[in-house]
Amino acid sequence: MKPMGAIPEPFLGSGQLRIAGKTTAEWIDIAGNTPLFLYDFGMIAARIARLRAAMPSALGLHYAVKANPFPPLVKAIAPLVDAIDVASAGELALVRSQAGAISISFAGPGKRDSELEAAIRDGSTINLESEGEADRAIAIGNRLGLSPRLAVRVNPDFELRGSGMRMGGRPSPFGVDADRAAALVQTIIGAGADWRGLHIFAGSQALDTGSIIDMQAQTVALAARIADDAGATPPLVNLGGGFGIPYFPGDTPVDVEAIGRALRDVMASRPASLGDSGFAIELGRWLVGEAGVYLTRVVDRKQSQGETFIVTDGGLHHQLAATGNFGTVVRRNYPIAIADRMGSAPDETVSVVGCLCTPLDRLADKVGLPKAVPGDVVAIFMAGAYGLTASPSAFLGHPVPGQMLVGLADNPNAIFTS
Repeated sequence: MKPMGAIPEPFLGSGQLRIAGKTTAEWIDIAGNTPLFLYDFGMIAARIARLRAAMPSALGLHYAVKANPFPPLVKAIAPLVDAIDVASAGELALVRSQAGAISISFAGPGKRDSELEAAIRDGSTINLESEGEADRAIAIGNRLGLSPRLAVRVNPDFELRGSGMRMGGRPSPFGVDADRAAALVQTIIGAGADWRGLHIFAGSQALDTGSIIDMQAQTVALAARIADDAGATPPLVNLGGGFGIPYFPGDTPVDVEAIGRALRDVMASRPASLGDSGFAIELGRWLVGEAGVYLTRVVDRKQSQGETFIVTDGGLHHQLAATGNFGTVVRRNYPIAIADRMGSAPDETVSVVGCLCTPLDRLADKVGLPKAVPGDVVAIFMAGAYGLTASPSAFLGHPVPGQMLVGLADNPNAIFTS
């Protein structure tokens, strides 16, 4: 038997799994079918409130929409954050349709001219990934007679130690190397564009609180060095994010209160060149990841050479990350349960597999579960970030799963699509 990650505390209990006050069976009846993603917005709002209380009051909070772009979720989260970060023209259009006049920043390498134009017309801030992208954005702004809002994304000369995906301290398609950033700032200002500041992102999915604290201090120091070299104060320093969530056995949550205390000290003692700068952090997974549950129904159970397989109507085409095929070097098990037997002792060791014709489609590998038979519902936790839209949903032509946003304080009825 192999271990699995810990189920988030709000979902613990005995018997029927309850999410935002209803059982999974009740939510499935409302949605009409499985597979189904459920996102508890009450948990998301609580995370944001906790973060706001822990961080310096002047620190802005940006939502990285790539973590979960479900339209009702974007609409609900927008009033609770200060800006939303996008990485394509499609995300830009989605956010603008759902979040009204909220501030938007646009990052990501390989922006097409049409995307740069869309962002400039929209008034969004473009986080520039290269000098060439800056030249194109400035030229497009001149053609349109608009002053583009441009920030410099910096490839830092340090990395976020212990992060699941390191994005600094090495050659990278993301951002301008730190030793060239000041020159690009001067180019932007000299061209008459609207320089909006610096975006410095060193890594993601980090669970080492000390490493995040060190990274933020280094980020502020790097921003000050660039400001000194450019001779200009950045209006905003986006410190990136990097806060991870505990998917796997042995993972421990980050201590956001400790991070907030340390960042408060760093901001209070920042160099004079950043005296008038605003600061923000950009989070996605940490805000929404633990609030999601993926429900998939058992359609078959079978024996093969002494092993038991539970076959479901879902799979990696909806929840690629849980199968270990989304940036995981060593496959480990997400937390998983039989939805109507929460807290029950395991009866058997099984592997939970999806309905696709590939051995990669394994949602859980040799885990201990209560005995499951066709018709039972399997719940996979930590499904609120990088789920459906990070998975190959068109593979083999299976139906698209339902998604529901539940637990809204001002609307107890679910908002859902199928």
